[in-house]
Amino acid sequence: MDLSYIKKIIRLVEHSEVDEVEIEEEGKKIKVVKNRLMPTASYQIPFSPTVPQYHPMQAAPHLPAQGPGPAAPEPGAKAKAEPKYHEIRSPIVGTFYRAPSPDADPYVEPGQTVKPGDVLCIVEAMKLMNEIESDIAGKVVKILVDNAKPVEYNQVLFLIEPA
Repeated sequence: MDLSYIKKIIRLVEHSEVDEVEIEEEGKKIKVVKNRLMPTASYQIPFSPTVPQYHPMQAAPHLPAQGPGPAAPEPGAKAKAEPKYHEIRSPIVGTFYRAPSPDADPYVEPGQTVKPGDVLCIVEAMKLMNEIESDIAGKVVKILVDNAKPVEYNQVLFLIEPA
């Protein structure tokens, strides 16, 4: 199984009603499971003792307000002030790199237009360089991770304004 095939499986599960998929080919097995909010769940990869465990937080109970609170913003104003951006997330835990090598130009800069399949960055995991590609056409609005910094699974890396 090659990395692009695995990425496609992850995207299919991510954008479907399916919560879990397990595939076995040529003696290799892959299991993709969506994140689910379970109060006592912990996520850990059995073969990697260094992977941290995650415990989803439960929402705080709603308490009634004590007196007058801040005025609610007008619905029209909020929509204009906060445009909806598409998030590009890290499919793996690793180290974020903006360029293919230290002396090369970054793949993308804020304000640059991208199309589906354009490489945005690299996430290195276990000495493998994984190219992260755009899945939509649009303009890169913000790069949320500094070069050579660690990233977590599903961490937002880029905000893209759809074209």
